[in-house]
Order: sequence, then C-alpha cells, then structure tokens
Amino acid sequence: MKLSENISPLDNRYREVVRPLARYFSEDAFIRYRIRVEQRYLRALFNELKIKADLEEFLGPVTAEDIAAVKEIEEHGRGEIPATHHDGKAIEYFLKTRLDPRFQEYVHFGLTTEDVNNIALALMLREGLEEELLPGLDTLLEEIRALAREERRTAMPGRTHGQWASPTTFGKEIMVFVRRLESEVARLKTARIEAKLSGAVGSYSALKFALPEIDWLDFSRKFIRSFDLTPSLVTTQTVPPESYLRVFQSFQLINSILVDLCRDLWRYISDGWVVQKPVEGEIGSSVMPHKVNPIHFENAEGNLKIANALFECFARELPVSRLQRDLSDSTIKRNFGVALAHAYLAYHSCREGLARIRPDREMMEGLLDDHPEIVTEGIQTELRKHIPDPYERLKELTRGKTITGEELHRFIDSLEVPGEVKEKLKDLTPSNYLGEIDRLFD
Repeated sequence: MKLSENISPLDNRYREVVRPLARYFSEDAFIRYRIRVEQRYLRALFNELKIKADLEEFLGPVTAEDIAAVKEIEEHGRGEIPATHHDGKAIEYFLKTRLDPRFQEYVHFGLTTEDVNNIALALMLREGLEEELLPGLDTLLEEIRALAREERRTAMPGRTHGQWASPTTFGKEIMVFVRRLESEVARLKTARIEAKLSGAVGSYSALKFALPEIDWLDFSRKFIRSFDLTPSLVTTQTVPPESYLRVFQSFQLINSILVDLCRDLWRYISDGWVVQKPVEGEIGSSVMPHKVNPIHFENAEGNLKIANALFECFARELPVSRLQRDLSDSTIKRNFGVALAHAYLAYHSCREGLARIRPDREMMEGLLDDHPEIVTEGIQTELRKHIPDPYERLKELTRGKTITGEELHRFIDSLEVPGEVKEKLKDLTPSNYLGEIDRLFD
C-alpha cells in the first residue's frame, strides 16, 4: 500500500468529505475558471469589435488534458512554447493554440493577469457557496432545528456561571443556536462579490490606448455583470477585497456560533445529561474499552477554529497592499479554499455528532427533583405581590444550599399569605416552571 505524500489532511485523511469542494477550489479548478474568463472575454471583445471568427474550438469545454497542458507550459514548456514559470501566461499561450493564428493576439488583449484571476476567484467563491457550502449549512441548520423541536419540552436545570439555575428545556437551548445561525446564514446568502476588469493599475490605459472606440468602463461593467458579479470600476491592479471579507466575516460568525454549540453539547455529554449512541465496531479509546468519545464535536470545534484563524488572517492582511500591487495577497487568496474546506469539514462533523446524541430525560428529571431550589426565582417573584422582602427570606433559606421539596413546602406553609397563593407555590416544580417555551417555538 502506497502511503499518501499529501501534506494537508484535507487532501488525505478528510479527502472524501471535502471532495465536492475540489471542483471549485483546487489548483485544477483555478486553471479551469481562468480559462473560462479568457474565453468569455475574447467572445465579448469580438462581439464589441464585430469581428467574425470561428470560436467553436476556442470556446470548447476545458478537459483534464487541457489543464495538464497549461501546467506543462508553465513548468517545462511545450513544443515551441518556452516554459513561462507564470501560470497566467501559460493559460494565454495554451489558448492561442486553440485559435486561428490571425486572431491569436487578441487572447488576453489589454489585460493584466489579475483581471482574469480576480474574476475567476469571485466565480469560484460564489459558485462554491451556492452549490456546496450554503446547502451544507442549510442541511446542518435543519438538523439542529429538528433536534430543538423534538426536545422542546425536555425540561432540564439551567446553568448560569456553572451553577444550578432556573429550569429550561433542552430544545429551547438548542433553538437559541438555531435563531443565531438563521440570521447569519440569511446574511451570507445575500452577499455580493465584486470583480474588476481595469488593467495593470486600474486606469484601463492599454485598453483605451489600443481601442479608443470602445467605452471601456461600460464594457467592464457589462462583462462583470455577465457573470452575475458586482462590478468594481475604481481599483488598483487588484479588486478591493472588502466583498470577499464580508463573506468570510459571515462564516466567522457562523463558525463561532457553532463552536459555542459544540462546547455546550460536549459539556452536556461530559455531565451525562446527553448520551451518545455507540456505533458497532467503533473504537473510542486505544486503552479504555468503555469510552464513547464526543469526537465529532471535538473535530468540528478544531476545524472551525482553523477556518476562523484563516478568515482572520484574510481580514487582517488583504486590505493592505503596497501601492498599486504586490504579490503578498496572491498566495493568501490561494488559501480561500483551504479555509472554506475546514469549515465544510466542521459542518459535516457537527452533523455526524448530532446524529449520535439524545438527551437522557431520566437523568434530567432526577436532577430537577434533586434541586427544587431552582424555582425560587418564581416563588420570590410571586411573593413580591404579597409580602415584603421575599427575595431576602428565600436567600437565607437556599443560598449555597441544596434543599428538599419538603423543606421548601414547610417554608411556604410558614408564610402569611392566602391559602390559594400557598397552593400555587406548592404546585410549582422544576419540571413545570417553563414559562413561554411553547410560544417561543410557535
């Protein structure tokens, strides 16, 4: 068996999970997208100049052999084409071989490599989001929502500052994450990505000088919109990065919310409030046979953190560039897919974890029975209508203590309040002190 020599676990251990993203963010995909932009540009230019040419072969689909040819030209040269050591120029030289020699010099006419690269990158981002990342998030969100609905009335103690607190339900606590995620996913779906076609320093100089009869601002605007992207007309050699960063900031927020969810579920599992379903044949520990580890939530948390670290790097570095252009951004942008793949892997791990858990209702009910003091919030609030200092009296009875239901009832019996108030207070239990839970779900 030949061991993999890939450095990244995304291309080795986790390859099968993240494989769908390869068609958008791999090196081959970047070449394919750039060829697509060059093809569309030549067609748009010929339409503008009313040049009649047979472009059938030039506009043909990009094959694996085509991509290999581009790589060969870049690294070694091919036939009479010398090695370019420049992937953008290699694409140009390759495409010229698919065109009638009379028209070959119109390939990449008046453009800088970044004109092509930024449009390709914007398309990769937008299509990767629409086809894989957003559907993946929607599926994860629906599974979290289904868990919340199913457990909407599964009562459990609340924990604030790590201490016993007023009762809540497992479903309601999960629904909090649903609401938080819904708004951020909705915002991500409205994101518009900008692109530019404006030349080497953003002034359209070569284009205007060579073909002054064309309105290049209008051409640029229409060309960018033909890809369903947002035109950025005032640029340096690079498109301003803010539209990318707004996308990544949405992912950062989504990922941080999911880290919060994973940590809460991990803690519930650790405390025994939530149990995991063992999988036949699976091993939890190499030395402790009994263990069922919350590995999927741990893996999700780790990958969410890696993704967010990269998104933070993008936000810190991309808005800063030396004058009209330096290449420090180029290598950073080539890692967009790495960040998104770690996020995508984390969403998959979250789903795997959710499929294996269920709340232990008996344990939660037992905890509620063992801690009647957690309803004293409601008792002291009701008593404020009838007697002075109810908070202080209950504080003396319960603070820092675990009391029994009988002790609480004796306290209620000692109060100088009407009998119906005492009955109302005695009927209150941690299992029925749930407020507007049902209406929150409705």
